[in-house]
Amino acid sequence: MTALSVNLNKVATLRNTRPHTEPSVLRAARTVLEAGAAGVTVHPRPDARHIREQDVLDLAELMREPAWVGREFNIEGYPDDRFLALIERVRPDQVTLVPDAPEQSTSDHGWDLPGESEFVGPIVARLRALGCRVSLFADPTAAVIAGARAVGADRVELYTGPYHEAFGSSGQAAVLTTFVAAAGQARQLGLGLNAGHDLTLDNLPTLSRAIPWIDEVSIGHHLIGDALFMGLAAAVKAYKGCLSGD
Repeated sequence: MTALSVNLNKVATLRNTRPHTEPSVLRAARTVLEAGAAGVTVHPRPDARHIREQDVLDLAELMREPAWVGREFNIEGYPDDRFLALIERVRPDQVTLVPDAPEQSTSDHGWDLPGESEFVGPIVARLRALGCRVSLFADPTAAVIAGARAVGADRVELYTGPYHEAFGSSGQAAVLTTFVAAAGQARQLGLGLNAGHDLTLDNLPTLSRAIPWIDEVSIGHHLIGDALFMGLAAAVKAYKGCLSGD
């Protein structure tokens, strides 16, 4: 079954509106893991507007506890020197490289491959040498998927923002077909497959049925939003149900 990694950025965003530590990112991590999440994801940005460096260090320590053996820590981000130095300290299970500019409010496109191969390739090799699985944030195009394989990535994470935008519209079928084709190409090339961005309780079941070989979905904004009304543990279980067909 597709694994669910819960992105904790929005918990940190709420915390950062006050000069103290609540709501606790660590408590949120424990809650989602206890509810059955396969792992947690964070995306530390240079301005620390949500996840901070200390959060990453604290979560890394949490994920080493015996209770969470087999659960995974995924760190997303643009591979500048600061980010790479943090990865070298933490050595998470997975690093998802995202081509974000510092001023972006959220990730909204994948890497330009093969155009950025000379930049991305050595970084992929460096991270894999640390023992990290490397996933590249990717648009669902043939050139990008092939480019990810060429630079030695382990996985691609399909950017599902366009799928969310098209869901429920007359363009849904065509957009979903594009994602299925990209996912099939990734599988054919031996790449693992992740997906993320604006996945919801409404659109996730359709994507999961169409591409049942997705290894992992990373979900934060909508899951945390749903948790405001149903509770965090219940939200995790609801999203897991979307992936299992329950």
